[in-house]
Formats: sequence, structure tokens, C-alpha cells
Amino acid sequence: MSKPEQPKQLLPLMHGRSLLEIAAARLGGIVEDQHRFICTGERYRAAIRERMPDIGDDQILGEPEGRDTLNAVAYTAAVLHRQDPDAVFAVLTADHLITPEDEFQRKVALGFDLVEDDPHRIVTFSITPTFAATGYGYVELGDEIDGFAPATDAKQFREKPDAATAQSYLDAGTFGWNSGMFIFHAGSVMETVKRFRPDHYEPMLAIASAWGGNHFRDVIGAEYPKLEKISVDYAIMEPASTDDTLKVVAVPMAVQWMDVGSWPSFGETLEHDANGNAATSATRHIDAKNVLCVSDDPKHLIATIGCEDLIIVRTKDATLVCAADRAEEVKQLAE
Repeated sequence: MSKPEQPKQLLPLMHGRSLLEIAAARLGGIVEDQHRFICTGERYRAAIRERMPDIGDDQILGEPEGRDTLNAVAYTAAVLHRQDPDAVFAVLTADHLITPEDEFQRKVALGFDLVEDDPHRIVTFSITPTFAATGYGYVELGDEIDGFAPATDAKQFREKPDAATAQSYLDAGTFGWNSGMFIFHAGSVMETVKRFRPDHYEPMLAIASAWGGNHFRDVIGAEYPKLEKISVDYAIMEPASTDDTLKVVAVPMAVQWMDVGSWPSFGETLEHDANGNAATSATRHIDAKNVLCVSDDPKHLIATIGCEDLIIVRTKDATLVCAADRAEEVKQLAE
């Protein structure tokens, strides 16, 4: 369903709403509309403005091409720091479903308090793991921070461990899933980039200096594609967590957190019948179990007989039939 011109975050899969719209709505009461920014591919600007008309054109930080999360965070930090040297900002991904929202909002507010109290703090949010996931990063929780319970020192970060290591983290009870959500002081981000990734620092300064000017597109078009692709976890969070001069803080978040990155995870957001079948459109089943049916036309009927553990996705352009336990291979099929 996702295509180069319409990525997953913009698909109206959630009862007519996109994941991006749901992510923005979660910020109600924490961050005012005029202080929300979207860092995204420049080619999605028009589609985002259409779906989210309250977002101004100057609130979209367009990337000429994707260069992973370090550069998205550093680009945002550089622009915000130029506008306000005291800017504190949250990095919140647009492809997660999080409930209950009041718990999310309380913990994000606590994260802002922590960084506003000490701009050298880097805040991440840890999710209590429910199984030994190998597809998520982990953060180890340390000592509680006085006056900011239940926030703790973050002892270490580890990206996507093997199965045995993930099980040991789960058994230890002191590790949480790294949610990919952070709160930073913009100036501290720039100093950290200068320290750990100095080759990214000067290009970001040049981009920020050109922001809002007539030559901005030329500058970012020249500088951005040259930046190394690397995640913020590898580039900043892992080295920062073992550096005594930096204060990496983990805020445990007691929420149901889902990274909607596959058809099985999307299926978990839907209601299931007594046989484990779920659908977004009209369906009829005979002797079917654990079948997920998705269609871009809610009136289109999908019917099965004797099927089990299948994913069926129908669009006006193509139809996918996939064994449920091989859903990750959709990426290979797309390639």
C-alpha cells in the first residue's frame, strides 16, 4: 500500500486517519500547534499539508533525501537552535500507536521538565518489554534521579540484540525497549554532534544559516546528500551513555506501544473474531483461522475457504497473498 509518493505514515489506515495525524493528536496539551515541526522527505510536503492543514509550510523541515535519524535530529536541532538558543524539543516518531495517551503525555511532560532543569540531559523513553524482541533497541535503567521519579540514569544502549541477549535483558528486569523517542536541548545536540560526529557539524551549521533564505534549497541540496547515513542511537545515544560528562536519562513509560512496521503488527490494531480473523473491509470465511484481510476499498469483499495463518492485502493496483509467518519477506518482494 505504501508507495514512494505516499509512505506508510500518510496512509489512512486507522479508521480514515493516518499514523502521522494520530501522532500529532497525542501532543494535545503538551506542545501547541505552532511549535510542532515535521522533519520529512521534501517530496511529501504537499501531501502533509493536505492531510494536516494546521501545519504551516515553515513547520515542515524537508530533507532532499533520507539520511537516517542522526541527520533528521541534527537538522531539526540546528534550525530550532538558530530560532531560539534555549529551544528544547521532543523527537517523536510518526509510525507508533501508543495507549493510554494520558500516560504518554505525563511522561513527555516529565521529560521536558528534566531537560529544562538541566540542558545537558538527554532524555529517552523506555517501554517495559513483554517478550525478548530482537527487532528493537534496549536501554538499561540505572539509579533513580532525585525529584524526577521514576526517571533513572541510562546505563547503556544496545541496538537490536540476538535472541539469547534479548532473553537475558528480559530476564534481568532492568532493561526497557528503546522507544526511539527523545527530548533534547537543541544546543546540546549540536555540541554532541560536534563531539562525536564532527563531519556532520559544519554542514548542519551551513543548513541552519541558510534556513528561510533564498538559497536554502541550494545549500541543503548540496550538503545533505554528502552526510553519512547513521542512526541517532549509534551516533549519539550509545557513546553518550558511557560518557561521564553527559547525562543520559531514561523515563519509563507504562504504555502499550506498537511500532506499526509490518502487516502482522497492523493486524494487532484491529478487532478479531472468535477464530482470530481480522479485516478492514467486507469478508466472508468458511473454516478460516488467523486470516488478516486488508483492502483499500471497504466495500470490496474478500472471501476464503479453509485458509489459515494468511495475510491478504488487496489494492486497486495489486494483491498480496502471504503466509503470516513470512510477512517480513514483503520487503524482499518490494525490492
